[in-house]
Order: sequence, then structure tokens, then C-alpha cells
Amino acid sequence: MSDEPALRGVSAAAARWRIGVTAASIVGLQTLVCGLAAAPVLLVWTALVTWWAPDRIVAAILLSILLAPSYVGFALCLLVVSALATRVTGLRTPPNADMPIAAMEWRLMRWAQYMAAIHLVRVLAGTLFRGSPIWTAYLRLSGASIGRRVHVNSLALSDYNLLEFGDDVVIGADVHLSGHTVEAGIVKTGGVRLANGVTIGVGAVVGIGVAMGHGSQVGALSLVPKHTTLEPGHIYAGIPVRRLGAET
Repeated sequence: MSDEPALRGVSAAAARWRIGVTAASIVGLQTLVCGLAAAPVLLVWTALVTWWAPDRIVAAILLSILLAPSYVGFALCLLVVSALATRVTGLRTPPNADMPIAAMEWRLMRWAQYMAAIHLVRVLAGTLFRGSPIWTAYLRLSGASIGRRVHVNSLALSDYNLLEFGDDVVIGADVHLSGHTVEAGIVKTGGVRLANGVTIGVGAVVGIGVAMGHGSQVGALSLVPKHTTLEPGHIYAGIPVRRLGAET
């Protein structure tokens, strides 16, 4: 009698166990991250309420005025705390990996935790700081290799530890630039390297394994297929991109 059904049962049970542990880890870690990020703001609020307790009307007015600055303070703390948490826990995207979704292996589960941490920051803090040096600093602290005077005006970046940007790189609004793709039920990863002076136009999509040479440009709404190398000093546009001519 074959043991194959029993083995399938064990494998399915192990996969469910890994999913459960991962879900609990995501909830637990991100709850802790948000709590630590909110703590400084709550301490300030507590001190102000205690100070103005005799005059409740004044306290209410003061706290109302501080609502918006308090959220900005929380968002700033969240950027730092989340980035440090992923560093301490070692959450990163494995380079040049093929991870079958059906297998639900631990490597895939840890990658899912990293993606959850990134997404939380995007939702709660990204819209406030994207396009600013603060957002660039967060990407760098979260594992991206980023040079000087880099401008990133997009939240659709992921797998930060697989991104390598040189100096004076400009990434336009809503650019999708990722270190992973999903094909036939397999998560595949690969680094993206942008040399000095690269510009990527609004809404462009850049696949995994892409390398762009010094001073190259990609037009708006273009697609750079995975594992493509773009020559230095040229302009590219289209779906997929094609070279239009040398930069003037």
C-alpha cells in the first residue's frame, strides 16, 4: 500500500502550520512596531493632558490642534522603527531565488513577512513622505543601496535589499520597480541596478534583473522586461522598451 496519501497529508499539515506561524508573526511584529512608533506621541499627549487637566476645554483645544502633527510624528517614528525591526529580525528578499507558492516553505514565509512590513509603512507613512529625502533615507535604512541626490516619488517599490541605485537617480510617480515576480505559481527574485544619472518616467514598470547604464532614461508608461540591460546614455520607451536615440 502506498504511503503517498499520508505524505501528502503531512505536507499539507506542515504548510498550514507554516502559514499559521507566519500570520501570527506578522500580526505580533507589526503590532509591536506600531506600538513603539506611537509611544513617543502618546507620552507627549499624556503629559499635556496631565498638565492641562484642570482646564478641560483648553486641553481639548490643544489636543485637537496637535492631531495632525501627532500623526506626522507617528509616521516618522514608524519609518525608523519598521526599518530597524526588519534589520534586527533579518527579514529580507532572498536574491536570485525560485520559491514555489504551493510548497509554502519557510523562505517564502519570511519573504511574506518582509512584504507585510513594507506594505504597512507604505499605507501609514508613505503618502506623507514619498518624493522627499525622508523617504529615500527610509529605503536606505530598509536595505536598499542608494547613492546621493536620489529622488524616489513612488510607493510601488519593493524588495528593497535587491535595489541598487547610483547617484542622481530620479524615479517618477507611480513607477513599479520590484525585485520579485510571480510566474506559474513561483515567486522569482532578482536585483535591479540603476547606474548614476538614470531617470525613469511616470508609471513605468521595471522588471527583475534589469540593469540600466549611466545616464539612460525610460519614458513614461513604458515596460522594461525582466533581465534587460539598457545601454548608457540612451533614451528608451514603449511596451516593451526600445531605444529611441542617444541622450542630447
